[in-house]
Amino acid sequence: MRRFRRLLWISLASLVLLGVLGTGGLFIYQSSLDSDIVRLPQALPTSQEEEKQRPQPKPGHGETWLLVGSDRRADAATTGDGAKAALWVPGSQRTDTIMLAHLSEDRKHAAVVSIPRDSWVTIPGRGRAKINAAFSWGGPALLIKTIESLTGIRIDHYAAIDFKGFAAAVDAVDGVDVEVAKTVRDTNSGTTWTAGRHHLNGEQALLFVRQRYNLPGGDFDRIKRQQALLKALSDRTLSAGTLTDPAKVDGLLRSITKATTVDDGVTLEMLRSRLIDLAELDASDYFTMPTRGTGMEGAQSVVYLDSSKTRALSEAIKADRAREYVKKTGPGNSVDAVR
Repeated sequence: MRRFRRLLWISLASLVLLGVLGTGGLFIYQSSLDSDIVRLPQALPTSQEEEKQRPQPKPGHGETWLLVGSDRRADAATTGDGAKAALWVPGSQRTDTIMLAHLSEDRKHAAVVSIPRDSWVTIPGRGRAKINAAFSWGGPALLIKTIESLTGIRIDHYAAIDFKGFAAAVDAVDGVDVEVAKTVRDTNSGTTWTAGRHHLNGEQALLFVRQRYNLPGGDFDRIKRQQALLKALSDRTLSAGTLTDPAKVDGLLRSITKATTVDDGVTLEMLRSRLIDLAELDASDYFTMPTRGTGMEGAQSVVYLDSSKTRALSEAIKADRAREYVKKTGPGNSVDAVR
């Protein structure tokens, strides 16, 4: 029933937009949205030799996206139509957020796996280093090669969003709600997050996910905050209050298309289709790639992945069996209330 209501709301919103714009107006509107999307032809490995080395596509096993956010914090936008600063500057920029988002073939389940940015891994052609160094050295293509080598999961599509763009998406849906488990103070920004529910606008959402200091679990708690905010934005996007309001639908679509950079295989129709896919989901599970602790490599503080558990989770996603994995091992991260 919940899935049916969400599909109904999407249909109503589409009908309202069609009625307001007319057929010709809708075509112009869609063309305008499509022109806002920035595509990177070299985001995915492209050569025949590289393709041979990649995990091969397996029809019927769902679809996997690599989602990244940059820690550049540029004054000018780094992704999307408004980009005035380079998305990738060799040697000077690393990825702040790395997530694999897998949508099951039946479009009823999603698995979101965050890879700690300090994970100590093998980067093809570079040796052992933190995983976020792959983006710094070789941009999206090298990061994708690294993750595919690590997990065996084929990356079907790539999307990058800057922090300002994320804030705009939150504001487009009139804010999101998150639950804080225990009162904690961000000693860097001076913000105190009291225990309980918080309704966040775009700027507050950025403060929430950017906190690095004074979280008991450090970056692991920060990952859960990122996932909690992603879930909150998804829930808000697919609520009746958003999908039945043409102005909100327009604001959300424009904020996403203007702030997002994707591989050149992503179309506006694909993005619209994924919105409908999200509305049909029965469940989503959130994970952190399994680790066995932290340590030092020279002067660097790093995260060591648990090889066997990482392999088990990766195999489950690769085979489109994340739900079976949850039944066997138990749920992943609880993101309904976070530190």
